[in-house]
Amino acid sequence: MQPTFNTNRLMLRPRKLSDLEECLKMDRDPEVTRFVPGPWHQPRIHRRFVIERIKRVYPPGLGYWTIRDRETEQFYGWVLLIPYDVLKPEVEIGWRLVRDTWGKGIATEAAKIILDHGLDTVGIPRIVADIDPHNIASSRVAEKIGMKYVEERILNGSKFMSFQSESDHLRPSLALPCRYLRVP
Repeated sequence: MQPTFNTNRLMLRPRKLSDLEECLKMDRDPEVTRFVPGPWHQPRIHRRFVIERIKRVYPPGLGYWTIRDRETEQFYGWVLLIPYDVLKPEVEIGWRLVRDTWGKGIATEAAKIILDHGLDTVGIPRIVADIDPHNIASSRVAEKIGMKYVEERILNGSKFMSFQSESDHLRPSLALPCRYLRVP
């Protein structure tokens, strides 16, 4: 079960099918998805991709959270905390926001809540964020929420900067317990 989080200005709640159209619209902005490969300009494939991600059952405490204005409920984007098994078993954090919200600290505020939730509540020993080296804004968000640059990775032929954050009260391990890795 994913919790809902509130700050003075944001509400983060588990993403639902009712968020679909706003997610699709956000992804169609070429500036928003400039650094993220995906089916953003293939409408049918894009829709199926997002629906599958919304409907997928993630391990307890993991998933996607929709970010909304706490008072107006305006859609700002999403933040994720999901299993990421490309190089080795890990949990990934990521964020995507509509362009109107950029530069206002919203990504940092939302991502910090989810990072702390993953490390402190769920008990994940290490969380990663792989970011395109040209995406300076997302790299800054990773640093502001306390993640450290650790290495360059090549994934599917593309170069990424890998940031990590480790739990203060758990010893880091190379592999997560299986309960974090089982995704139907």
